[in-house]
Amino acid sequence: MAEEKKFQKPAEEGKNFKHLIRVFNADLKGEKPLLFAITKIKGVSIMLANAVCRKAQVPLTKKAGYLSPAEIKALEDVLSDLQMSGIPVWMLNRRKDYETGEDQHMFSGKLDFTHEMDIKRMKKTKSYKGLRHQWGLPVRGQKTKSNFRKNKGKGSLGVQKKKGKTGKV
Repeated sequence: MAEEKKFQKPAEEGKNFKHLIRVFNADLKGEKPLLFAITKIKGVSIMLANAVCRKAQVPLTKKAGYLSPAEIKALEDVLSDLQMSGIPVWMLNRRKDYETGEDQHMFSGKLDFTHEMDIKRMKKTKSYKGLRHQWGLPVRGQKTKSNFRKNKGKGSLGVQKKKGKTGKV
């Protein structure tokens, strides 16, 4: 009898379940809880997903496949303008933008493009970080003796074995 209860389907199971949900130009898996499904949108961390779900008043543990169109719309409204929704500024991924000076949050393609342009700008101005990017070295102060050697050539570190004479005459 205990096993019967264990394998019963949830009460929501009869409702319209979708295996893929489209939110903010990203496909989310319907089997995952909403908190973790939203993190598949590039630029959304678990902390931001938690805040967005709470502001949109959608349960965090609800499976993404059971979201109603109204709940999806509420999530997209909060994601489209995070600051107006009351998300704190420190959660945004682009504070004090280089060009505009504004606090913004970027998603997917725009995030990739902006990151690429920032690196190109640093290389062009020949800043220290730009030069490290250009040379393929670690940028944030890591040690280089033993790490970051995957593209530096093989056998350049450690003791090399002397090539001995062959026994042939």
